[in-house]
Amino acid sequence: MEESQTPTTTTSSFDDVVLPAPAVRQFPLIGDDPGPRCGHTLTTILGPNGDPSSAKLVLFGGATALEWSGKGTPNGPPTPSPNASGIRLAGATNDVHIFDVRSGEWKKVVPQGDPPSARAAHAAAAVGNMVVIQGGIGPSGLSPEDLHVLDFTDFNKPKWHRVIVQGGGPTARYAHSLALVGNRFLVVSGGNDGKQTLGDSWALDTSEKPYQWRKIVPENGNEPSPRMYAAAASRSDGLLLLCGGRGANGSPLADAFGLARHRDGRWEWAAAPGSMPSPRYQHGSVFINGRLHVMGGAIGGGRMVEKAPAVVTLDTSPGMWVGQADPGAEGDLMRRCRHAVASIGPYIFIHGGLKGSTLLEDFLLAEDATGAGELSVCDPRAPPWQEWIAAAHGAAAAQHLASAAAEEAEAAAALNIKRVDNSGDLKQMDASMPGARGSEPPGSVSLAQRRGEFPAGRDMPTPDIRLYHRAVVVAQEPDGQLRGLVRQLSIEQFKNEGRRVSLLDSGNDTPGEQKVSPVLDRAYSEVGVQKSFLQLLNPREWRESEDTRDFPYTYEQIALLCDAAEILFKSEETVLTLQAPVKIFGDLHGQFGDLMRLFDEYGTPSTAGDITYIDYLFLGDYVDRGAHSLETICLLLALKVEHPDHVHLIRGNHEAADINALFGFRLECLERLGEINGIKAWQRLNDLFNWLPLAAVIEDRVICMHGGIGRSITTIDQIRELQRPLTMEDGGMVLMDLLWSDPTVNDAVEGVQPSPRGPGLVTYGPDRVMEFCENNGLQMIVRAHECVMDGFERFAQGHLITLFSATNYCGTANNAGAILVLGRDNVMVPKLIHPLPPSTPRGSPINSDLKLEEEPPTPYAGASDTWMASVNEERPPTPPRGRPGGPSVFI
Repeated sequence: MEESQTPTTTTSSFDDVVLPAPAVRQFPLIGDDPGPRCGHTLTTILGPNGDPSSAKLVLFGGATALEWSGKGTPNGPPTPSPNASGIRLAGATNDVHIFDVRSGEWKKVVPQGDPPSARAAHAAAAVGNMVVIQGGIGPSGLSPEDLHVLDFTDFNKPKWHRVIVQGGGPTARYAHSLALVGNRFLVVSGGNDGKQTLGDSWALDTSEKPYQWRKIVPENGNEPSPRMYAAAASRSDGLLLLCGGRGANGSPLADAFGLARHRDGRWEWAAAPGSMPSPRYQHGSVFINGRLHVMGGAIGGGRMVEKAPAVVTLDTSPGMWVGQADPGAEGDLMRRCRHAVASIGPYIFIHGGLKGSTLLEDFLLAEDATGAGELSVCDPRAPPWQEWIAAAHGAAAAQHLASAAAEEAEAAAALNIKRVDNSGDLKQMDASMPGARGSEPPGSVSLAQRRGEFPAGRDMPTPDIRLYHRAVVVAQEPDGQLRGLVRQLSIEQFKNEGRRVSLLDSGNDTPGEQKVSPVLDRAYSEVGVQKSFLQLLNPREWRESEDTRDFPYTYEQIALLCDAAEILFKSEETVLTLQAPVKIFGDLHGQFGDLMRLFDEYGTPSTAGDITYIDYLFLGDYVDRGAHSLETICLLLALKVEHPDHVHLIRGNHEAADINALFGFRLECLERLGEINGIKAWQRLNDLFNWLPLAAVIEDRVICMHGGIGRSITTIDQIRELQRPLTMEDGGMVLMDLLWSDPTVNDAVEGVQPSPRGPGLVTYGPDRVMEFCENNGLQMIVRAHECVMDGFERFAQGHLITLFSATNYCGTANNAGAILVLGRDNVMVPKLIHPLPPSTPRGSPINSDLKLEEEPPTPYAGASDTWMASVNEERPPTPPRGRPGGPSVFI
């Protein structure tokens, strides 16, 4: 008689916050029913621009029949089975069915190109808009180890390709796992090669060509034991979690291991705390936010996992396994194995599988309450969803959601907008593979490659910080109309290198004591107020509203966001300590459109962008001057809350109430939020500004600040000693110099000089820069605060760089905007954007036949806002560095 194993319950201090594992219910099968099968895969592909509302689930392959081979007749390749009597999979197929998530309907498709051979027990993963298939077993034995890609570049016309990989790699195998880690690395682990159970792991970097598999050889020797039929899922921050499986001795396993990659390219395994409530194999697992859901599985001898632990969840915030609150009458649904599992938004989809000697064909759905809302994924008006929602939540809920969806669709139609998601834009598949040796057969393909790759022939990295001799420039030149605004800088690409997702604490380990991995133990970014503000992160789709006074958030939401961010800023040092790679931004000044352009061109701080590989550092002056200070500061705060270890904000001189009361931010709050709520929001944000860190040191070589060292700052410790919260009055001369001082006009002017900005302010010469760097063991200062024509400018023989990210500052400067990307090799690459032509909406195609108006009505984003235009007219901005003229007082 089997011993029932019960999942761990929430009997700790997490009782009130750890949700149980989700319940599973039948979902109607509408359309082209895939039919009974097992050993197949189900993979999620988001719609264009990462749109979840047009997501598809791609079902591939599997076994559609069973054969009895108790005597081991050689009718086909033996396939290990949970059934002791010798069930063998048969009827392997390579057909493709697509489930349209929004409508809830299935459709069988025949993609173009040469498909992979028929197979089951293979592995699949999504890479951008592609499904990658690898391994498996078919009628003729093991399937080749080749990578096959089902490409959805043309979303409605998928096409098969084969990926060319050079050198050795994982041998032909089945019952293995394949996952995309950190939106970059395909990782294969375990399986069986027909001779033995395997314990090796391999990684393929989808951003490097020619593609090569590299064996993962961890230095700590803590890798998982050999296993097959394990389940692997990748968390959005780059952590791979491998759980369960069948060991080399045939026993089911209950352990779990986390895999992450160091910045220097090393991989490291770490054992996850605790173990699954029941050992299992041939199960499925998916992540939703920080919760790993494990579905079904076999325990050997033809037996399925018991009903109570059939669905369990590892909540990685407290590191706790939980089961379902009450499996109920439908608790038996997940007592199956060899099924296919995928997730989108809050939903977990399960198709088919095997229970004993019965092939299953049903379609199941579970809902995690921590996921995104229904209206962003499904259409509650569609009959299949109506039926499921009514069963899960009641008829009233189904009717309410259907009504809400109808209202949303009506509003969207009235505004002529389409759905977008904040997950960022994954890069499209390359049509060819330049750099590969030899010719390629027709139909071969390159995997999606992130924007930016080191130029070929780059010198080997050196320990010194240096500015790369070429800058990346985004051309926006309609028939040369903008020529001359930015120097003709060569365009090269820069690669965002792999960053570390640390698994182990450094030092302070008790000898012989195994510490819990910080990655597995740390708090994960759960649903909070920042999620709503992250809807602003739509780099390609953002357009300025016709009503510039419209702001879609309330004072109460802003206050909650400030509360969450303030907790983080209070926990940080006054001078941050960062590691490369880092992407550095200068002044933004409420020019939200420029921020979106920089994200669109050079990478987005989202898990679908490059946040897994590179930190983001913003050098202050988020508000004033531009018409979208609220969007700018609220999005940056939301990003900080969402990615607290990878998004960093320091203070600028405009993050002070006495300044932004005069230069537009206070007025914007009043105009867009109303007088009462506007003043409350302005005050709450300024209270938060007093907690912002004041500087950041990268790799102990580069210090980043807003203004400079002025007359008073000789050591970093002077900045560290400033106690926050801090007003300008409290900070004294050190804070004044840090936020307000500028370099002298050129390298020939040394010492400390009066500043044209006004009384009490100073400029500092190259001798001060060199002395400060030498005394503090630094090689470079990166600062913002001044508009510069090319977006960046060198000073003190390259030991100081001024950075400015807003283009055409205040509609008059005609300057470019730039960011700096400091790579792990200590090479710093400038990346530029040109100002957009006057009256040209961002992202609109430029018609060379159009003539620019002599006095365009909207010379820059926000100029049509009379309140901001009057502020800039009354208080003109500082002219670009090196350009004479202007008023006697500059801000």
